[in-house]
Amino acid sequence: MNARYIGLIMKKDLSGLFNEKTILLAILLQLFIAMFSSFLMVGLTTMYDPSALQGYSGVRYGVGYVGEDSGLKTFLSENRQFRVYDMELSPAVAALKERKLSAVVYVPGMPPGGDEPVKITLYLIQNDIQSAIVNVKLKESFLMYEEELRSMRSDRLDILPVKLEFSEGRGQGFYEFIYGLLIPLLLFMPAIISSALIIDLITEEYQRRTLETLVSTPMSISDIIWGKILACEVLVPVQAGAWLVLLGLNGIVISNIVPILLQVSSFSMVLILVGAQTALYYRERSTAQFVFSTAVVILVLLALAFPGNPLNLIALLATGTSAAGSYAVLAGMLGLAGLLGILVTMYARRSARKNPSS
Repeated sequence: MNARYIGLIMKKDLSGLFNEKTILLAILLQLFIAMFSSFLMVGLTTMYDPSALQGYSGVRYGVGYVGEDSGLKTFLSENRQFRVYDMELSPAVAALKERKLSAVVYVPGMPPGGDEPVKITLYLIQNDIQSAIVNVKLKESFLMYEEELRSMRSDRLDILPVKLEFSEGRGQGFYEFIYGLLIPLLLFMPAIISSALIIDLITEEYQRRTLETLVSTPMSISDIIWGKILACEVLVPVQAGAWLVLLGLNGIVISNIVPILLQVSSFSMVLILVGAQTALYYRERSTAQFVFSTAVVILVLLALAFPGNPLNLIALLATGTSAAGSYAVLAGMLGLAGLLGILVTMYARRSARKNPSS
C-alpha cells in the first residue's frame, strides 16, 4: 500500500462529503444540539426521569394524611408542593373520589425502629393524569422517609451502602441520564454514521463503475479501500471531540477525554471495517446496508452482555471513575480491528484478481 495514494483517496472522499449538503446539515444539526444542550437537557431528562420537572411546578396538591405522626408527615408538610390534611381514612378516600384531594397517604401505627417493615398505602385516582404527576412528586418524600428508616435501623446492616454525592441543584436522575445514557449514545453516534458511510463510498464506486478507472491508475485496490476507510475514521474523533467540547461549554464536566476518544475511535474502526467488508461482498448499497444494520444490532447486543463493554467504559471514564480493564478493552478492540483490516485487504485483492473490470 502507498501512503500517498491513500491520502489522495482520503482527500477526494472528504471533499465529496463536505460538498454533500445532507451530510453537512446532519453534522450541523448535531453541533446545534450540543451547543444548546443545557436548554434541551430539561426536556430530555424529563423523558428519562419525569421527577426532574417537579421543581418547576407552582401548583400545590392536597394530600390527606391518615395514621400516626411520622417522619413522612414532616417531609410532606415541608414540601411546598403539598397541602397536608390530618384526616380519617374513610372521609379522606371519599374526598379523593370527589377530587377534593389529589392523594391519600395511610401510615399504620408501627414504630419506625421496629422489626417489621413499615407498610405505607397510597391512594390515587386510577387512570388519571394528575394522579401520575402527584405520584412522581410524592416519590421524593417517600425516598426521604425511607432513608430515615434506614438510618434508624442501620445497626442491622451487614454491608454499608455506598454514598454518592451530587452537585447542588441537580438530582440523581440528571446524572444517570447524562453520564449513563446520553454521553455514550452521542459519542458512538459518529461511529455508527461513519460505518454506514463507508458502505455508500464503496458501493458507489461499483454502481457508477468508477472503480475500474481508479484501479487503472498506479493505485491498488487496497490503496482505494483504505483511503475510504481512513476518510470515514477521521470523522469520528472530530465529531466526538466537538460533542465533548460543546457539552463542556454547557457546564457538563467530562473527565478522561483522551481515553474516551481512543475507545470511541477503536470501536468505530471495528464497525467501519465490518461495513467495508460487507460493501465489498455485496457491492449493492441497499443489500449491504440491510445486512450491515442487522450485523451491527447483533454485535451491539453481544457487547452489552459484558460488563466491560465500551458503553459502560465511556460512562465510567466520563465521570472520572477509574475504569478497570479499559486499556485491556482498548487493546482487544485494536487487535480485532487489525484482524479485520487484514481480512478486508485480502478480500479486496482477491476480488480484484477475480474480476479486474468490476
